[in-house]
Amino acid sequence: TVVATVGNVESVPIGVAITPDGAFAYVTNFGSGTVSVIATTSNTVVATVPVGDGPTGVAITPDGAFAYVANDNPNTVSVIETASNTVVATVPVGESPFGVAITQDGAFVYVVNFNSDDVSVIETATNTVVATVPVGGGPFGVAITPDGAFAYVTNLSLGTVSVIETASNTVVATVAVGVEPFGVAVTPDGAFVYVANSDSGTVAVIETASNTVVAVFPVVVGG
Repeated sequence: TVVATVGNVESVPIGVAITPDGAFAYVTNFGSGTVSVIATTSNTVVATVPVGDGPTGVAITPDGAFAYVANDNPNTVSVIETASNTVVATVPVGESPFGVAITQDGAFVYVVNFNSDDVSVIETATNTVVATVPVGGGPFGVAITPDGAFAYVTNLSLGTVSVIETASNTVVATVAVGVEPFGVAVTPDGAFVYVANSDSGTVAVIETASNTVVAVFPVVVGG
């Protein structure tokens, strides 16, 4: 059941990430170019942080110190210091960044650029792009294995998932999944990747040991 509704975020909330201690939720407001910070104990907005135009994806470092926000229109990532809720860096990336994921050691941020068909790799120590990895058409979502060895990127236009080896920042496998793969998540043990295919109404399960699809099951819409 819904236990609270937080009504004073801003226009077109689209992305959300929660701090590791569970104390705050960071919500990107695509229509207003801001991030709303919600205190989870009171379910109230305690800060509103201006970022770039069209903020989309957001991820928080494992130590909870920084939030990385993809800005669609200016092709940048805003780095928010969570202690002060201020932007401390702005990093240029590829065209129309959307998905954001951070390695478990907090060293690198992987940003998926939808219109330039690549992934920008940001080193958090310097907040600079240290690699740009070409992937498939219309990359959208990204998830990283718990050991930090691989990043899995959904390619919306091609119906595939690109597997990036993070040590070399190269694509080592391309896996066909379904029509318009959107969301992606990795199991806590790193053994499987679940990919939601938005247009085919299915979820594909990738075994990470072989990078092959081992199951596809339908999702009941509105069921």
